[in-house]
Amino acid sequence: MSTEAVGVLVVAAVFVLMFLRVPIAIAMVIPASLAIIFLRGWDTLASVIHSVVWTQSYHYTLSTIPLFVLMGQLLFASGVTDDLFKTFKNWFGNLKGGLGIATIGASAMFATASGSSVATTGTMGVIATKEMLKGGYSKSLTGGSIVAGGALGILIPPSTTFIIYGMLTEQSVGKLLTAGIIPGIILTLFFMLTIYICILIKPTMVTAAAPEYVSWKERFTSLSSNIWILLLFLLVMGGIYLGFFTATESAGVGAFGAFLIGLIRRRLNMKNFTEALLGTLKTTGFLFAIILGAFILNYILVLTRVPNLLADFLLTADLSATMIFVLIICLFIVLGAIMDSLAMMVVTIPILMPILELLNFDLIWFGVMIVLVVEIALISPPIGMNVFVLKGVTDELEITDIFKGATIFIVPILAVVVLLYIFPDIALFLPNTMD
Repeated sequence: MSTEAVGVLVVAAVFVLMFLRVPIAIAMVIPASLAIIFLRGWDTLASVIHSVVWTQSYHYTLSTIPLFVLMGQLLFASGVTDDLFKTFKNWFGNLKGGLGIATIGASAMFATASGSSVATTGTMGVIATKEMLKGGYSKSLTGGSIVAGGALGILIPPSTTFIIYGMLTEQSVGKLLTAGIIPGIILTLFFMLTIYICILIKPTMVTAAAPEYVSWKERFTSLSSNIWILLLFLLVMGGIYLGFFTATESAGVGAFGAFLIGLIRRRLNMKNFTEALLGTLKTTGFLFAIILGAFILNYILVLTRVPNLLADFLLTADLSATMIFVLIICLFIVLGAIMDSLAMMVVTIPILMPILELLNFDLIWFGVMIVLVVEIALISPPIGMNVFVLKGVTDELEITDIFKGATIFIVPILAVVVLLYIFPDIALFLPNTMD
């Protein structure tokens, strides 16, 4: 059997195991390890495990992930999320679709601390579901608003997805995080506009009367409780942008800042502090296993030249760069519908790297594109992770209702993808001004 054929079989086996719901890390490591043994023997496998697992475990950038995860966990333990939703409800609750808009806004703000779509969805799901249903919102619009808002967790920095992409492509994590700021703001506004348009087209999506008017004094007073999270975001991302901190150092500053906020607000006790640490350990362990498995898989892909074969095939097909980009986006959308979104990224990015480099695609810009497409995967049937997370934290919504509402929000995500393709400087403006 040729070396290239072994590589193709490894990729096929990884996808089959993932479809069979084998844990992602195991699905990547087992086929890759067997292929290394077949091609090079046990000694090479032992050498790869030592060089990849041992060496990469000490990669400085990896420490960014647990620190940003801890930051989000500590802010949640400090009760920040409840205040966020209350503030946005006060400001937008009396508008058409105001509670939905408030859910998106609060999700975007919480995303500046959580770094995770799952955490954002789960947190906002507990808070917003009952409020929206009580306000007369349809179950589909309620579910769709919450999971769409949750998807912002991986676009608005800090984002663990950007960090993993940066490690896979050897790009600056700081620039990737900064690149997500403007697209994240635009997508947040697009989500809000989508809710407003939906209710204009179909007023029956909200059956209750608008809530009571909230005075301007109450609105401005409610802002004071959210100043901490805004200051922390400015400190973390401002420090990265201005070059005061590296991405890893800023994560440490963010985690310590979140700890101080919890103490100042007098919401952090030994019980919820311990829960925050345990939550961080669980999330970090899951992500680290995937990252290290991806490095082992990447070794066999390089060895068997599968990425180069795919690049040669696409380039000899005489397709334009735009057509190849569209094919890649369609590939991600299809794969995202049938497999875990993070697994989809760590498996496909190493395969696509030669193509991206030959086409001179900016890898920072492409990282933002990939995160946007991963957002589609998080809310689209049948796998949509955010949908199942929301269902897990609430009994009021059915899976079918949530998926029905979530599909509406795929449109604004695709609109941002098109916008960034036409105007790439939207994503690249801030990274290009960094030192």
